[in-house]
Amino acid sequence: MTTNFAEQKLQVLKEYFGHQSFRSVQEELIDATLAGRDALGIMPTGAGKSVCFQVPAVLFDGITIVISPLISLMKDQTASLTQNGIKSAYINSSLTPAQTKKILDNALAGEYKLIYIAPERLDYDGFLNFTRKIKISMVTIDEAHCVSQWGQDFRPSYTKIAGFVSGINPRPIVSAFTATATPRVRKDIVDILELNAPQISVASFDRANLKFDVRHPVKKFNELIEILKDKKDKSGIIYCLTRKTVDDLTEKLKAAGFNAASYHAGLTTKQRHANQDDFIFDRVNIIVATNAFGMGIDKSNVSFVIHYNMPKDIESYYQEAGRAGRDGSPADCIVLYSGQDIMTNLFLINNSDGREYETPEDELYLKSLERERLKEMDQYCNTNECLRHYILKYFGEIPSWNECANCGNCNAESKMEDITILSQKILSCVVRMQGNFGKNFVMDVLRGSKAEKIISFGFNKLSTYGICAESKEKLKDVINFLTINKFLATTNTEFPVLKLGARAAEILKDKIKVEMKVSTAQKVEAADIVSKYKDKPDKNIVINKELFEALKRLRQTIAAQQNVPAYIIFPNTALIDMCGKLPKTKEEFSQISGVGSQKLEKYGDIFVKTIIEFLNGR
Repeated sequence: MTTNFAEQKLQVLKEYFGHQSFRSVQEELIDATLAGRDALGIMPTGAGKSVCFQVPAVLFDGITIVISPLISLMKDQTASLTQNGIKSAYINSSLTPAQTKKILDNALAGEYKLIYIAPERLDYDGFLNFTRKIKISMVTIDEAHCVSQWGQDFRPSYTKIAGFVSGINPRPIVSAFTATATPRVRKDIVDILELNAPQISVASFDRANLKFDVRHPVKKFNELIEILKDKKDKSGIIYCLTRKTVDDLTEKLKAAGFNAASYHAGLTTKQRHANQDDFIFDRVNIIVATNAFGMGIDKSNVSFVIHYNMPKDIESYYQEAGRAGRDGSPADCIVLYSGQDIMTNLFLINNSDGREYETPEDELYLKSLERERLKEMDQYCNTNECLRHYILKYFGEIPSWNECANCGNCNAESKMEDITILSQKILSCVVRMQGNFGKNFVMDVLRGSKAEKIISFGFNKLSTYGICAESKEKLKDVINFLTINKFLATTNTEFPVLKLGARAAEILKDKIKVEMKVSTAQKVEAADIVSKYKDKPDKNIVINKELFEALKRLRQTIAAQQNVPAYIIFPNTALIDMCGKLPKTKEEFSQISGVGSQKLEKYGDIFVKTIIEFLNGR
């Protein structure tokens, strides 16, 4: 990287994005691309992936091609770039041929620094001709995990990207980004995209502003209403597994007085876009959706994400939950769990007719992998340990702490319960049943069920038959604990069975003491929590709610005039910063987080005026 670039990158960050310094691994990825190296960034939602390729794109003398799978992401990012004073455009199926040609002509005339394009459009003749006429400094692949069959969102069109890049002369720098990728998926990204000795940077997956919680309600809808009672003016997403659940839940929420809209692939394209825009422009507070919604949605003021059904894997869950709190504000991520969710997910995995597999062997193996990921998700929903710790450990990040003080499990009163004898009984029963039966059947034997199937197998004659007086719910909790801690294991077959785990001998032979944390009562609300492992907020900053509302109204007026979402003008964090610093001049306003030179000139006077009028009126 040249000294010139080293100086200019910070100038670009301040002038166009309004920030004084880079976050997390942003700088090392930017330095790599500015030095001419390929790069792969694994960064959770909200960690600032886009800055990693947008800053170099401004500095490069050629154009940057950004390959993105979703129209919504392209619209969001080009709107944000325009607000920041960076000219960009997008090419996808929503444009007419005439509009596409106009964009390419403008690009050839030097109008844009970035062009966003859907992967399916890369082989469009007009675009291929365009790439031969213009200098392309960098090709960026967003949502790069889509290239891998081992990832949760495989898209065949992504496998053609390497061929597209190889056809560009000279070869541009290639950068790739994703929010979630296990080591296997990371390797696929490097190999399939043919990245050349890339800088690989993995940001911490810890997002301290998100509070994780899992609830096991008897009546999900009643629990949901309780959660939403104090969130009527908040923006949030509720995810469901099926279209029918989405439609039913949306109607029930509307009947209960909530401003909600639905989103799934069964709606017409026009209706989906209308509902999505209503949510993005804050005309509705709640969007109820299948997982068809959200990838690439850059809405910064989402304050809660609720999974009405348990998702299929932790990768999907963390990506979807991560759509909350993108502006850094506290946000809730809640799973409403039931055992039926496992059955529904298994059905969807075993009957995934829409997915193509190269061979029958691939289908068997990949479905087995999906069941393994579902098992991990189920264990997350049933652990009594720190939920944040569980997620970070899953992605290969081992925290130095065991409790975060900002998740449902850490915030609950708990005690340690000795389950040594019960654990010995359960493992002994699995041994005597020869590890050939599922969890529910094992529990029935332990509890002495007189079911015909148990009698026909002769399990009523086992020494472990009927030796447990505990409830089925208690046994399930203990079996989940033993599985999570590798004393037991379940297979990844279509019908999972319970077997001894790698640590089973510690209980059966070494006779170790086994203790399990058991929750007794909820301790404190999320708003009262200050995480043990994060810096405490500055308690001297007082945010006046009246001023905050006045600034929100001004932002909304400007956004409506420009027909863009309010958060594109300024995120809530910028408004909070204004309330804290109370800038009275444009120079002071330039120090607000997110205020670059373009926004300073566009909005400095009107926001400063509003703040001064409020202070004088007060």
